[in-house]
Amino acid sequence: MWPLEKVWEERNRTPVLIASAGIILLVAVADWWTKPFVAFGVLYLFPIMLAARFLPRWVIALLGVACAVLSEVFSSLDRSTVRLGFETLALAGCGLFVSELLRNRRLTLQGQERLKALVETSPAAIVTVDEHGIIELANHAAVDLMMPREGQLIGDPISAYLPELHHALRWEEAPQFRATMQCRGHRATGESFTADVWFSTYKEGRQPKLAAIIADVTEEAVNIDVTGADHLERTPLNERELGVLRLVVQGLANKEIAAWLSISESTVKNTLQQLFAKTNVRTRARLVREALEQYRDLL
Repeated sequence: MWPLEKVWEERNRTPVLIASAGIILLVAVADWWTKPFVAFGVLYLFPIMLAARFLPRWVIALLGVACAVLSEVFSSLDRSTVRLGFETLALAGCGLFVSELLRNRRLTLQGQERLKALVETSPAAIVTVDEHGIIELANHAAVDLMMPREGQLIGDPISAYLPELHHALRWEEAPQFRATMQCRGHRATGESFTADVWFSTYKEGRQPKLAAIIADVTEEAVNIDVTGADHLERTPLNERELGVLRLVVQGLANKEIAAWLSISESTVKNTLQQLFAKTNVRTRARLVREALEQYRDLL
């Protein structure tokens, strides 16, 4: 289907404005010709909506007034200031509404194009994943990292490359969160690697989605394993600590956690200090990462 948006492309400015003026003239002539029988005033909506993309707001408002006056002049009804006012509001309001819709749509498309250009030129591997765990967008760095057999990642399940990332998608109603984690990744060639992943969940409508930046840190992970093998043993957590940790991973602030668990905010802070000590971390972001790596089965 031919997209309607192409009508409002900048290169069509002159033809669209000429066509709008022609339609207004035709409607006025038809309204005058059939004055005793039929009223065509409502048809002025179409040329106003057509021209709204290329006109300033004040011109759209004046055009609405002019068309309302034409409709009133050629109406078979008695003159009415009230009716003229409502017709002006309807025509000008519709034109302004369409103008704002098209403006917002244009800004959205421009933002998407800039974002896509930024992702494509980034040296970091970046992917976005839809609600089914299927990769929607992947830049060249991600393709080089994952080495897919067909030479492209789009359409492949993220679980084939980063199984842990697939589980980060959430359908439940909860605040979206941003976190980091280190996990095992798999290339299509069968080779495994250690990946640092920075990801953020979000929603389009009601559909959960995820965007992630991925880095291969295999050599760094080897050094960590050699110097800190005892870190693999996780420290047990009590029920309150698990409850607080679960809500921290979901992205809730201390005040929200306190309200959710029906405890004081100071209790939340004390519990967080206990969690920092038990997981040997100092920041909230690092705590989330440790939770996803060490306590995922409990969360």
